[in-house]
Amino acid sequence: MNKTFKITVLEGLHARPATLLVTTVSAFESEVSITYNGKSANLKSILGVMSLAVSPESIIEIAAEGSDASELLDKVTEVIISQGIGEEC
Repeated sequence: MNKTFKITVLEGLHARPATLLVTTVSAFESEVSITYNGKSANLKSILGVMSLAVSPESIIEIAAEGSDASELLDKVTEVIISQGIGEEC
């Protein structure tokens, strides 16, 4: 399962929003990754997410696989939208 988002926060996916996402997905059992500009990282790893250097107005894809993947993607969507990080594409 996957979802695509446009990052709208002016600083891009910097430390604060990246930490929010990592914290959110860490509570789930499913494997989850973030892909940007042809590169992927484990969304449960703050260093992995930060290494992608996601800039403002970028398109990212979040993919989850496992028993609670649907719930994980729903929660990620809620956090991204409610915290002003981005919007669903």
